[in-house]
Amino acid sequence: MNSKSSIFRLRAEKGFYETAFLLMLPIMLQNLISHALSLCDTMMVGALGEEYLASMTVANTPFYVLSIMLFGVQAGACVLTAQYHGKGDKGTICRVLGTGLYAGLLCSILFSGIIAIFPEQIMGLLTNNADLVPLAARYGRIIGIAHVLSCVSGIYFAIWRSMEKPQLGAYILGISALLNIFFNWVLIFGKLGMPALGIEGAAIATTLSRVFEIIAVIVHAKKNKTFRIDAKLLLHPGKSVLRDFFRYAMPVIISETFWSLGTTLYTVVMGYMQGSTAILAASTLASNVERIVAIAMSAAANAGAVLIGKAIGERGKESAFRTAISMTKLSMLLGIINLFVLIGIRYTVAETILYPLMKLSPDAVWIANFMIVTLGCIAPFHAVNTMGIGGILRGGGDGKVGMYFDVLPTWLYALPAAAIAALVFESGIVWMYLLKTSGSLFKTFFVLWRIRSGKWIHDVTDKA
Repeated sequence: MNSKSSIFRLRAEKGFYETAFLLMLPIMLQNLISHALSLCDTMMVGALGEEYLASMTVANTPFYVLSIMLFGVQAGACVLTAQYHGKGDKGTICRVLGTGLYAGLLCSILFSGIIAIFPEQIMGLLTNNADLVPLAARYGRIIGIAHVLSCVSGIYFAIWRSMEKPQLGAYILGISALLNIFFNWVLIFGKLGMPALGIEGAAIATTLSRVFEIIAVIVHAKKNKTFRIDAKLLLHPGKSVLRDFFRYAMPVIISETFWSLGTTLYTVVMGYMQGSTAILAASTLASNVERIVAIAMSAAANAGAVLIGKAIGERGKESAFRTAISMTKLSMLLGIINLFVLIGIRYTVAETILYPLMKLSPDAVWIANFMIVTLGCIAPFHAVNTMGIGGILRGGGDGKVGMYFDVLPTWLYALPAAAIAALVFESGIVWMYLLKTSGSLFKTFFVLWRIRSGKWIHDVTDKA
C-alpha cells in the first residue's frame, strides 16, 4: 500500500460513512434486540432471586462456548460470501450456506446433546456451589434445543448480512424477541392459566421463540426472489468450497472457541471464589449492560468485514486498505462513546432501576458497579480490537493472524494471571477482574501494527 506512512491521515471516499452506517443500522438493531432480550431474561429470572440468576449464569457458560463456535462458523461463511457477492456469484454463495449449516449443526447437536445427557455433572464442574447445580442443570437441559435451532437461523441471517441485506435478521429477530418476552412472562411466573415454571420456563420460552425463527426462515427461503436456494448446491457444496470454507473459517472458529473457553474459565474462577453467588450475579448484569452499549461497535465490525470483502472482490487491495483505515477511525470514536455511556449508566439507571429491580445484594451491587466502570475504561481498546480482528482481518481473509492476536494474550497472560490472583493469592474480585480485562491493551498494539502493514489483504476467490 503506497499510503501506509500516512495511515491515519487517509480520508474516506465520499459517501463511505453513509454507506457504512446504512449497513450498520440493521445490524445494530439486530444486536440490540438480541442483547436486550438477554437482559430481559436476566431481569425476569433475577426477579426469582439472586441464586436463580447465578444458576442461569452457570448454565449459560458452556452454551456461550457453543455460541462463539457458531459465530466462528458464521464468520467463515461471511468471509467467502462477501467476496463472492462482490463478484456476483450466487451459486457459490449457496454452496457456502450449505457448508455452514453442516458445520454449525454438527457442533450444536453434539454440544447440546452431551449437556442434555449429563447436565448435573457438567454444571458441577463449573461451580462448587451445591445450591446452584440443580437449578443450572434444569435450565441447561432445555436451552440446548434453542441453540440447535438458532444455529440454522443465525447462519442464514449471516449469509444475507454478507450480501448487504442485514434487515432480514433484524425483522425476524425483532418478532422473535417479543414472543420470547411474552412466553417468559407466561411461563416463568405462571400467567394466563399456565403453571409457574420458574427458570425452566425461561428456557422453554427461548426455545419456542427459536421455533418461530426457523419457520420464518423456511418461508423466506421459499418466497424471496433475490437469492433462491438451489437444493442440490446446498446439500452438495463440493470439495472446493468445503476446502476454502475451512481454510478461512477454521482460524476464526479456533480463535472464537479458545477465546470463549477463556471467558468460560473466567466464570469458573468466579464460581470458585468466596462470595461466588454475588460475583456471578453481578458479572451477568455487567456483561449484559456492556453488550447492549457495545452494539454499535460490534455492528461496525460486521459491516467492516462485509465492506472489506466486497472491496477486495470488486476493486482490489488499495480500496480494501482505505476501507480498513476508515473503519479503524470509526471504531476508535465508538469506543470513546462507549466509555462515557457505561460510566453514565453506572451513576444513573443502574443505581435507580436495574439493581433494585433485580434485588441484588449490597455486595453484588458494589461488584457490578466496579465491573461496569472497568469495562468502560477498557472500551476504546476493545473497540479497536473488535474492528481489527473481527472486521478487518477476517474480512480480508487474514483470520489465522487474527486468531493469534485473539487467543495468545488471553491464554498466555490474562487468564493465568487472573486465576492465580483469585485462587492462589485470594486477592479478591478487584485484582482478578483488572487482570482479566487488561489483555485488551496488548491486543491493540498488534492489531494496529497488522492493519498498517497491509499484509492482511487476501483475495479468497482467486483460484490461480
